[in-house]
Amino acid sequence: MSWWKNSVVYQIYPQSYQDSNHDGMGDLAGIISRLDYLEKLGVDVIWLSPVYQSPLDDNGYDISDYQAINPIYGTMDDMDRLIAEAKKRNIGIVMDLVVNHTSDEHEWFLEAKKGKENPYRDYYIWRDPVDGGPPNDMTSVFSGPAWEFDEASGQYFLHLFSKRQPDLNWENEEMRHKIYDMMNFWLDKGIAGFRMDVIDNIGKVPDEKIVVNGPKLHDYLQEMNKYTFGKYDVMTVGETWSATPENAVLFSHPDRNELSMVFQFEHIGLDEKPGTSKWDLQPLSIVALKKTLTKWQTEIDAASWNSLFWNNHDTPRIVSRWGNDAEFRVESAKMFAILLHMMKGTPYIYQGEEIGMTNRVITDISEARDIETINLFNERLEKGYAAEAIFTSLNAKSRDNARTPMQWDASENAGFTNGEPWIPANPNYPEINVAEALAEQDSIFYTYQKLIALRKENPLMVYGTFTLLLPEHPTVFAYERAYEGETWLIVGNMSADETTLELSQIATETVISNYDKEYGQLEGIILAPYETFAVKVAH
Repeated sequence: MSWWKNSVVYQIYPQSYQDSNHDGMGDLAGIISRLDYLEKLGVDVIWLSPVYQSPLDDNGYDISDYQAINPIYGTMDDMDRLIAEAKKRNIGIVMDLVVNHTSDEHEWFLEAKKGKENPYRDYYIWRDPVDGGPPNDMTSVFSGPAWEFDEASGQYFLHLFSKRQPDLNWENEEMRHKIYDMMNFWLDKGIAGFRMDVIDNIGKVPDEKIVVNGPKLHDYLQEMNKYTFGKYDVMTVGETWSATPENAVLFSHPDRNELSMVFQFEHIGLDEKPGTSKWDLQPLSIVALKKTLTKWQTEIDAASWNSLFWNNHDTPRIVSRWGNDAEFRVESAKMFAILLHMMKGTPYIYQGEEIGMTNRVITDISEARDIETINLFNERLEKGYAAEAIFTSLNAKSRDNARTPMQWDASENAGFTNGEPWIPANPNYPEINVAEALAEQDSIFYTYQKLIALRKENPLMVYGTFTLLLPEHPTVFAYERAYEGETWLIVGNMSADETTLELSQIATETVISNYDKEYGQLEGIILAPYETFAVKVAH
C-alpha cells in the first residue's frame, strides 16, 4: 500500500516559521523546536520549502548549491538533526526541489558564462539574437521578457522566472545525471521524498514557445524515477500548473513510474478574470468551484492520485480569500478544513492554516518583500494604474500574504523572533496564535487534529467514491463518500447567510461539525453561516 495515501502533509516556509537565533529569519533549529507541536497536530509529513544555499532572489527557489544549507537556516548538521528528530515523531521530511532552473550564482552557470566552449555552457539554454533582439517573444512569469542578453558572449539565455534564475537545459544528459546524483544524496539521508517545483516546465521547447508538457517531459520523469526515488519508499508530488484530469494519469499512474501525485491548480484561478492575470479579480462562483473540484474527484484515473490543498507559499490565505476573516473567521476556517479533508487525495496544510491565519493588509510597497509583488506594483504604476487599485489586487493575491511570520503567541513579533522579522507579522497576532488555539477546546486547531485522526481511522476518507449533490446550489457544497457499504454525507454552507438544506437523508451519527449540533432528519434544516458537517447516513 502507498503510505502517502493515508498521510497528511504540513508545509513549512522556513524563513517564516520559527527563528532560534534572533536574526529575524526562521531556521532549522527553530523548526526542530516546534516538532512536538506538529506531532500533537498529527501530521505525517513536513514539506519543507527550500533551505539550500541561495542568494534568495526568489526566497530560496533560486538554488546556488543543492548540497549545501543556506547559513541563514543553519548547517547540514542541523538538517540531519531535523530529519532524525522528525523521524522519532513518525514525521517524514519532503524536500522542495527546483530543477527547472538554478540561481545565476550556481557554479554551473558561473562556468557557463565564461564562454561558448565551456563544458557547462550547454547545461543552460542559450540562443543567438534574432533581428538584433531576443530569439522570440516569450515572457517571464515575473514580468518582462524570458530572455536575458549576455554581453560577453553576444547570446541570450532563457529564464522563465527571474533573470537570476536561468533555466536548465534538460536535453543535456550529463546535466540530468548530475541532478540525479544530487537527488540521491538527499534520499540517502533518509528524507521522505520531494516536492518538485514547476516540474511540468522541464520538457520545454523554447524555439517553439512550448513552456509546459513538452514532448520529452515524461521521458525525463521516468528516467528520474529510475535513477533516483523509484528505488526508495518515498512520496513525490509535482507542481503542475498545466495538469488536467486527463493528463494527470501520465504523471501519477503507478504503472508509469513517474510521480506519486500532482498539485493541480484549476480551482485556484476561479476568482481571476479569464484571459487576464491572477491580479484581475472576479467574485468566486461556488457552483464553478464545486464543478472543478468534483471533476478532479471523479474524472482522474482511479489508480492515479491527487493532492488536496487550499493554500501554499504562493497563494493567499484561504480564510481571507474565499472565507470570512472577520465575523466568521473560525467558522469559515473550519468549513474549509472539513470540506477539503473529507475528499479523496492527500491533504496539505500550509503553516498557520490550522489556526486560521489571515492575509496581512499592506498600504505601502515598502512593506512588500516578494519579487513578483514588487515587480507587479512598479509595472502597473508605470502603466497608469491607480496605486489604490494595485493594492487591492496585492492584498487579495500577493504571495507575501502567505509568508508573514507564524503566529505562536501574543508576545512581540508573535513569538516568531526576538529580533527584527524579515517581514512584519500580521498585527492580529495577539488574538490569532497557537497558544490561544491550544488553550481553546473548540479551536480551529482541534478541528484539523480531529480530521487528521479520522483519516487514519477511516478507509472511506481515503478510498471512498465521491458523489456531488446539489450541483447548482449557489452556496451549499454537499457530497457523499461511500466505501464498503458505508456512506458519509458532507455539507458546507459557503456563505455568511443562513440557507435551508434541501436533502432528504437521515443522519445516524455526526462525524465532525463546526457548530455544536447533532444531526438527524436533514431535510429542511436551516444551515447557519458557514455551517459544515460530516455525518454517517442511513441507506
